[in-house]
Amino acid sequence: MKPKYQILIDDIKSKILSGDYSIGEQIPTESNLQETYNVSRHTVRKAILELSNEGFLRSEKGSGTYVSNQFQSKSGGKSNKKTIGVITTYISDYIFPSIIRGIERRLNEDNYSLLLASTNNDVEQEKKALEMMLSFGVDGLIVEPTKSNLYNPNIAYYLSFKEQDVPFVMINAYYEELDVPFFCLNDAKSSYLATKELISKGHTQIGLISKVDDLQGKYRMKGYIKALGESKLRFQPEHVLSYNTETKLDLYSNLKELLNKNRNELTAIVCYNDEVGLELVNVCRQLYISVPENISIIGQDNSYIAKNASIKLTTLTHPQEKMGRDAADWVIKKLQGKKDLPIENYYQPEFIEGETVRDLKKL
Repeated sequence: MKPKYQILIDDIKSKILSGDYSIGEQIPTESNLQETYNVSRHTVRKAILELSNEGFLRSEKGSGTYVSNQFQSKSGGKSNKKTIGVITTYISDYIFPSIIRGIERRLNEDNYSLLLASTNNDVEQEKKALEMMLSFGVDGLIVEPTKSNLYNPNIAYYLSFKEQDVPFVMINAYYEELDVPFFCLNDAKSSYLATKELISKGHTQIGLISKVDDLQGKYRMKGYIKALGESKLRFQPEHVLSYNTETKLDLYSNLKELLNKNRNELTAIVCYNDEVGLELVNVCRQLYISVPENISIIGQDNSYIAKNASIKLTTLTHPQEKMGRDAADWVIKKLQGKKDLPIENYYQPEFIEGETVRDLKKL
């Protein structure tokens, strides 16, 4: 458990970094802080002293304590650090190493260093990462949003970056409530192409596995629904399995339930990504359902796990390293004063033939 003075430090620091307390603004008096946080005067003074030492506060005798921006110069000052912050949901899993590699290679060309953080798709961890970036005083920021399809309580931190003229872009998704440049795959088209491919091969009973707390999942479901509608196929909710970051732990058992319930109906499933696609292949093996003879499976993202699996998963492309490089290039150009940089950047997916789709028309 944190000591009381540390809780007070963290809370005041959060209020400064999120813009609740503006630079130069007087913070509440010691008496008010004592009452608000139910702590002693000694605790309040200890917290204020530490925050002053870190450059977040300055005290004026006989006047009060004020918010300072000295914390940025204490961490090195923007003019000579040349550091770009990168916040992704994950670092070492799935397609993220490739994206980060693309960012790093582009930053190295202009002698920028990289300050990396991950959120594990958790908004509290995103808050800590944003506070770290603001405290450090990064020159620019590249962010993969956390739970991008849900309301985000950290919007104030992003507005703080805007107020400080720190350029930032988002990758893979974006917060719809923020006017922010982004680099994204055309996710709706990705699922649309996957579904259309299955329909062209005679499949009419097509399921979907969708992640609902990320924007990618929302648009990938949209593409699936559009393809069904164009082919006059009925959308059947019982053929859709939705999950989120927390329920991903139960995915294996939920996939098993989906297959058992629809064993005699479903002939194909479009998966949220390759990771889910390969998990589904494993479940099929457990249930003695042959892929693709009994069921066809399409993943998305053309990840390294799809390339290295024991069965070659049918999938769609994702720009990965190029996306990282392009995002880093955008930030560098913005810092160099370039105007009229593109705001919306979409990559078009392409279909990649694998071994997990059966052509029913050839039967």
